[in-house]
Amino acid sequence: MQKESQIFFNRDLSWLSFNERILDEAAKEDVPLLERINFLAIYSSNLDEFYRVRMPVLSALRKIKKQAKQQHATVPESKVHKKAKKIILQNQQRYGEILTGQVIPEMKKSQVYLAYNEGIPSEVLKETENYFYSRIVSSLEIVRSEQLTNFFPENNQLYFLVALNKVQDRKLVIVKIPSGEIGRFFQVQYESTTYIIFIDDIIRHHLPDIFRGHEHINAFSFKVTREAELDLENEYEGDIAKKIEEQLEKRDYGLATRILYQSDMPKKLLTELAELFSIPKISTMPGGRYHNLKDFFSFPVDRPAWKNIPQPPLAITLPGSPTLFESIQKQDMLISTPYQSYDTVLRFFNEAVINEDVEKIYTTIYRVAESSRILQALISAAKNGKKVTVFVELKARFDEGNNLKWAREMQKAGIKVLYTIPKLKVHAKVALIKQKSEKHPYLTLFSTGNLNENTATVYADHILLTAHREMGRELEQVFFFLSRRRRVSKTTKLKFEHLLVAQFNLTDVFIASIDQEIENAKAGLFAEITIKLNNLEEKNLINKLYEANNAGVKINLIIRSICRLIPGVHGMSEHISVRRIVDRYLEHSRVFIFNNNGDEQMYMGSADWMNRNIHNRIEVCFPIYDKTIKKEIKDVLTFQLNDTESAVLLDRELQNIPVDTLQKDGKNKIRAQKETYLYFKNKKQRKYA
Repeated sequence: MQKESQIFFNRDLSWLSFNERILDEAAKEDVPLLERINFLAIYSSNLDEFYRVRMPVLSALRKIKKQAKQQHATVPESKVHKKAKKIILQNQQRYGEILTGQVIPEMKKSQVYLAYNEGIPSEVLKETENYFYSRIVSSLEIVRSEQLTNFFPENNQLYFLVALNKVQDRKLVIVKIPSGEIGRFFQVQYESTTYIIFIDDIIRHHLPDIFRGHEHINAFSFKVTREAELDLENEYEGDIAKKIEEQLEKRDYGLATRILYQSDMPKKLLTELAELFSIPKISTMPGGRYHNLKDFFSFPVDRPAWKNIPQPPLAITLPGSPTLFESIQKQDMLISTPYQSYDTVLRFFNEAVINEDVEKIYTTIYRVAESSRILQALISAAKNGKKVTVFVELKARFDEGNNLKWAREMQKAGIKVLYTIPKLKVHAKVALIKQKSEKHPYLTLFSTGNLNENTATVYADHILLTAHREMGRELEQVFFFLSRRRRVSKTTKLKFEHLLVAQFNLTDVFIASIDQEIENAKAGLFAEITIKLNNLEEKNLINKLYEANNAGVKINLIIRSICRLIPGVHGMSEHISVRRIVDRYLEHSRVFIFNNNGDEQMYMGSADWMNRNIHNRIEVCFPIYDKTIKKEIKDVLTFQLNDTESAVLLDRELQNIPVDTLQKDGKNKIRAQKETYLYFKNKKQRKYA
């Protein structure tokens, strides 16, 4: 048996490696300045979510002693928490170096001065004083020493711990920094320079005005991060929407997973602070003077030269058909966002609103826009007499509230709303339109990403529109199953010949497809697998890829985030390469290509190869039959597999190795996302007619 360090990467350490990849983009000098600032914000936001979702798990596992069952992991579960904290500290230090050593000096060249770790410049003191008294003071919350025992810090809210010293009488006070109410930054122009001041520094400067009569005032910033998981039982009775709503109100009051504190806070004060909130020492994490740097998302300076060159989404025209529906009935259509406009997807739903042949509309929602035009169209369709059924997944983390809001709006309009299934999450991104037409009874939409017109501007996804009768019939079966709101059991009899549906045939088909490549390789035929995912975690599928590797199958993986498969190990994975691509758009599509001795099988869908997706969700993957669409997808993947600018290769030590450092043959530089946009812009327009 191979040693445990030779089989799987730890999933959380792999994710931290991905977040480190975000920092790589922030450090690149050829990335426009505001984009680098956004990458810093993304890193900070990602890390907050990691502490809310994963750190509680690692903290619990830390207490588990080594057991014989802990085989095949690169790091024993009991040690991952410590390792993760070490990596995070290293990355936080690098974060500070990028910000203060690269980004801020670059801003100054453009006469933008971000005051950082140095107080308020004297030139703008009058303006900041006026802002303090006219705007900040009205939102200040001050918790006096006698109130501290009853004080509960909100999740990821910014605070100062203020130590007041008056001779021998020391008092502790907490001051809330109201960034949520008034914004994090104050912008002021002085002569030719734009000054950006953290409101933290404005409040800190005016603490002597707040606490008059004290000889010494010392303030140290901190925040508390709290566990995000909702306390929902998998089996329940009654109104699930009400139960989730009740839990949402408690989410920001969950167990503390971290105190992030200003690193020069005296140890005695830190101990008092941790004891005050009953937070163990293991959950304390030193940081800089400023926390919540995800607020860089709202950085107030917006200059064209600081941003990527605009790539407006490309319109898809229907030159020979008066309606989208008629075009789909003639041939399958592919929309690749954000390169191509999402308007075609919106039109798919909008035509259903007014088309007299449409009888029924079904769809699933997981994460939708706050002002979703898709759901508004469905409401209009219901008012126009269409029978509309929507499955609403209420357990979509951090989107529960928005989904609840829309569910109630749809119910008011007469839409049949189906809710969460016990012990099963519905992650499929699909829609079905049923028509009176005998020739084309079904029009279907299959997507690799959410039905969300907002995220479609930054998420790289694929959407297939098809009138394929059997795929439509099978999708109708999926919706009939969802309407029962039951888990899959031995008595559930559904058969799929085209769609791959998790809980039914998805895993079996993927295993069989890999086995076919193994057989072909053993027969001396060319065998190749190309898979693109957000996350690769499920051990059975990874082991099957290892088996294919050992048979001589060439395996190309493009994995954005978590990857537990270890590439480049002789006798296990020497024929497997793993690439990560981080660029202006979030790579979000899932694509599966099996060479099949030249008769390629291609699938796309919503399913990552993670335990949760494979074993605890309803996912839908769909085949691509249209040869032109197949070529488009393969061309896009070819750009990604040859990317030298935004891609890295994951090595056997979990390090992100830039592709350009490995390139010795003088090939032209390729940036996949740029090439993809030019590809769709310059290629001859497909005629959907």
